[in-house]
Amino acid sequence: MKNIISIKNVSKKFNDKIVLKDINLEIPKQKIIGLTGKNGSGKTVLLKIIAGLYFPSEGTVTIDSSLELKNDFGFLIDTGFLEEETGFNNLKLLAGLKNQINDKEIHEIMQYANLNSYNKTKYKNYSTGMKEKLKIAQAIMEKPKVLILDEPFNGLDETSVTHFRQIFLKMKEEGVTIILTSHYKEDINELCDEVYNMKNGELIYETR
Repeated sequence: MKNIISIKNVSKKFNDKIVLKDINLEIPKQKIIGLTGKNGSGKTVLLKIIAGLYFPSEGTVTIDSSLELKNDFGFLIDTGFLEEETGFNNLKLLAGLKNQINDKEIHEIMQYANLNSYNKTKYKNYSTGMKEKLKIAQAIMEKPKVLILDEPFNGLDETSVTHFRQIFLKMKEEGVTIILTSHYKEDINELCDEVYNMKNGELIYETR
């Protein structure tokens, strides 16, 4: 199985605080990789380094030459939206950065995420679950080849969690590589091909 992301000897410091310690990880194509660990263990920092939002203090992250961060990755990491805009308008504004999808496709992806794309409710008045669905819709709307998800099921009811698990498994079948963090063992057990535990900035492989 071809590895599409290679993380070698990555460490990260913020001032004098060491957050990641000598991380090595090979991420193969068409797999779902799970990261577990307590809050503050370094999971989100590692995702942000993969996403190019942080630079490592040491080490390298290499992405397969067939991929581009801008066009081939979808992200749900600290996703923010304009409070005074509707869900549809928020996605349309973001879609305008790449110009890969049209209005019809935005309507379709919102419906796929069980959101009413014609709802005129402003984002600030969305429920917690609706906000999370919009974040997921944003991450998947441009059909990424790699999907990076930080706690994607926060605030979702059981029916919605099941719905999005099925979406992510279908995406994997279609060739997408997914890296996700979750506090819930059921998410990890249902979805992940490989699982790593982050503890005090170190990454430990968990046997299944």
